[in-house]
Amino acid sequence: MARITVEDCLKRVRSRFALVHLARRRVLQLRRGANPLVNAPKNREIVVALREIAAGKVTFDNVLEFERIEAPEQMEFFKKQIPDDLTAAVRKIVDQHRELAHKQLEKNSGTQIKNDSSPLD
Repeated sequence: MARITVEDCLKRVRSRFALVHLARRRVLQLRRGANPLVNAPKNREIVVALREIAAGKVTFDNVLEFERIEAPEQMEFFKKQIPDDLTAAVRKIVDQHRELAHKQLEKNSGTQIKNDSSPLD
């Protein structure tokens, strides 16, 4: 497979600073078990994240969607491990974390991000 370069990614992201923030968020998702969007079986998470960005599969508009997809599975785990009276507190914390992450991405990237998130059920 060809080498990935920062220049390849900068065709999709407007600055190196924004690229670092986008790649960091995606690397964390991959380390938590998110499925890669490109075929790169022997690459480290950072290389996979950069390949996804260069391919246009990960953007500031959709990076948080990947967290929303994984969140319901995480909530099921919490429901089994935490008594019902704490479930509401966990949901509130997850929603607050998502909102803060969204605001931080917007602040750091200087890019307006669509906000169509809904609280977890």
